[in-house]
Amino acid sequence: MNMEHTIIIGAGPCGLAAAIELQKNGISALVIEKRNLVHSISQYPTYMQFFSTSEKLEIGDIPFTTASEKPTRLEALHYYRIAAQRHGIRIQPYETITSIVRAGEGFQLTGHDRFDSPLEYRCSHVIIATGYFDHPNELGIPGENMDKVSHFFREAHPYAGMKVAIIGGSNSAIDAALELERIGAEVTIVYRGESYSPSIKPWVRPMFEKKVESGIIGMYFQSRVVEISPREISVEGPEGRFHLANDFVLALTGFHPDRQFLTESGITMEKEGYPTFDENTMETNIPGIYLAGVVASRHEANEIFIESGRFHGKKIVDHMLGRVEASKK
Repeated sequence: MNMEHTIIIGAGPCGLAAAIELQKNGISALVIEKRNLVHSISQYPTYMQFFSTSEKLEIGDIPFTTASEKPTRLEALHYYRIAAQRHGIRIQPYETITSIVRAGEGFQLTGHDRFDSPLEYRCSHVIIATGYFDHPNELGIPGENMDKVSHFFREAHPYAGMKVAIIGGSNSAIDAALELERIGAEVTIVYRGESYSPSIKPWVRPMFEKKVESGIIGMYFQSRVVEISPREISVEGPEGRFHLANDFVLALTGFHPDRQFLTESGITMEKEGYPTFDENTMETNIPGIYLAGVVASRHEANEIFIESGRFHGKKIVDHMLGRVEASKK
């Protein structure tokens, strides 16, 4: 078993950016990913377009050229794949790390591959760049575990001609609603906010509002789904409870970090349920364990947070090499 200087858990854009930054400073890093390269992006809706412009998603000094100002999911997959290849980043895909424990002056990481064969690694430093997408924010209501309910939206086609309820009011909910309406689904959004989210893409909002005003898309503000049954949903709104006929539910309510994995590694959690770390160095309360990317984003949106998360690697390297001190508290 080889001793690695640094192991990065997660091969998303920010994990890759951290690996490249380490490499530039003469530090070899091994990236371990439980699925495929940039798995979270591969889970985005098939025809999704990023909120960010391409230059704000660049890593490793490689230009991100796109056909339009806002890159698509497919363009991003291609870009990050090429970035990893050009920099020769060492990546172990389809390996899951389940435990990080202190071992001498470093750490022992254990886990398994996709065939459940055990794995063990040793390293001096760990960077956790695991993202959020495997852990959706659940509603905690009756019927949430039915087959008709999904926390992910990939493409509209399977829902053609169906009555679809979307829970949430973020960009993902709005984009899904527009795609579903275009293919003939009957779409209703249930949103707890009092009005439209200010984060909605400005070039999308006018078109969406027009469809709501014309009754093409149903929109219920200050409302929440309280029960899901096979043929309908129950909604609690300002005027009381009512029922809507329903075939499918998309609960696009966001995601959260893997709190169990983090806490079992010794990382403490803030009151809001987010991991503790020093924003100046990205180091957690466990010396030698750092966070990078969306796992450190707290409330920010995933697609926007790549813009700043791609620079976490520099903060980490500066701290490792003694260029920056931890924040004084």
